[in-house]
Amino acid sequence: MTDTAPTCCLCAHALWEDELGRCICRPCEHRIDRDLLALAGPSGLYARLCLRTGPSKRGGGQAVSGTRGSTMPPNEHVLNLVADGGLVSDLETWVKDWATYGLAQPATGGRLQFRVDHAVRTLRLNLTQAAMRHPALDEFAREISKKRREASAIVDGEKERIRIPVHCDTPDCHGILRVTLDTPGETCRVCRREYGHAEALSLTPAERRAAA
Repeated sequence: MTDTAPTCCLCAHALWEDELGRCICRPCEHRIDRDLLALAGPSGLYARLCLRTGPSKRGGGQAVSGTRGSTMPPNEHVLNLVADGGLVSDLETWVKDWATYGLAQPATGGRLQFRVDHAVRTLRLNLTQAAMRHPALDEFAREISKKRREASAIVDGEKERIRIPVHCDTPDCHGILRVTLDTPGETCRVCRREYGHAEALSLTPAERRAAA
C-alpha cells in the first residue's frame, strides 16, 4: 500500500516536509493574507466602497444641481455591503468562529470601519495558527477571496484579472506560475521559489518557451 502525501486543501499541491501538519501550503496562506489586507485600512476596499454609496450619475457625467431627475438612487448592493450586516458582519462571523478554536478575540462595538479593521487584523494575526488546525479554512479562503474580488470590481470597475502562465526560472523546475500585471509577487508551487513583482513579470510566458 502506497502512502499518499498530504496535500493543501486549497490548491491540492503536495505539502513540503516543513508544511506537514498544516491544512494549507504557505503560498495559499500568503494569498489569503493579501486578500484580507486589501479589505482594511483608510485606503482599503471597504473604505473605498463607503465612498460609492452616494447617488449614481447618469451617463457617467456629474449630477446637475437643482435638476430634478439628474441622479439615480444609491446603489443598494454597495449599501448592503458597507452596512452593518454586510462585509463587516461576514468578517466578524469568521472571527467568532475562529474564537471557538482559540484563534481570535471578537471586538466589542465601535464604528464600522474600526470593526472591519479589527476583524481583519485579528484574522491575519491568527492565520498561521488557523492554517494548522482550522477545519473549514478552505471555505474561509474562498469566501474572503470572493469578497475581495467583488469589492475590487465595484471600486475599480475591474473585471476578473487576466492571469498569464509563465515558467518558473529555477533550473530543472517545471512549475507554471500564473501572474497578473499588478501582482505583488508570486511563489512557485513546485520549488517554492518566491518572485517579487518585477521578477514575476519578467518570467518567460509558457506559450513562448513552448514555441521556441
